[in-house]
Amino acid sequence: MKIKQKTEIKTGPLQIMVLTDHESKLLYDYYEPERMKDIDLIISCGDLAPEYLSFFATLCHAPVLYVHGNHDNKYERKPPEGCICIEDDIFVFQGVRILGLGGSMRYLPDAPHQYTEREMKKRVRRLQFKLHRHKGFDILVGHAPAFQVNDLEDLPHRGFQVFRTLMEKYEPKFFFHGHVHANYSRDFKRKDTFGKTTVINAYDFYVVEYPLPD
Repeated sequence: MKIKQKTEIKTGPLQIMVLTDHESKLLYDYYEPERMKDIDLIISCGDLAPEYLSFFATLCHAPVLYVHGNHDNKYERKPPEGCICIEDDIFVFQGVRILGLGGSMRYLPDAPHQYTEREMKKRVRRLQFKLHRHKGFDILVGHAPAFQVNDLEDLPHRGFQVFRTLMEKYEPKFFFHGHVHANYSRDFKRKDTFGKTTVINAYDFYVVEYPLPD
């Protein structure tokens, strides 16, 4: 399937829809093109069926980017068609630099898309050339949260310390993540801040505006 991307240069703010963890009936079962017409970019933070992402890639004009969640084992056999995996990469869209680091804290031995803190730090070290070449990044996309920023105390839902380090060093405008579902805690936060970064838990779906320079 051919990957569709907008070619015109956007002048106003980007409308970015972020998805994760839960298939929205509003978007999927009751799909209306009008609801998606102003969306410029779709980003999945993981744990969504490949068919769900392919649905948006097929019907929407916006490109669909994704990272892996800790339950996305089937992606190896059946990746989302028409979508772009940004794992361990920096994808540039309309001048916005988007860094992808999916997966969760390791809580099962040898499970795919699970990492110890040391393993996630190793992934980040391998990105140093790309980070230098792109002079940093504007959006961090993960599945897991950052340590003590909307994470939980149990190991499976604990966030990564290295994500805090990345935000402190590069000061991205946004960090999108999932993994902590809205029904896990009464203290669920959709939106928070860490330093100069706005942190968004994308559970189900959420739309943000990314201001572009004039």
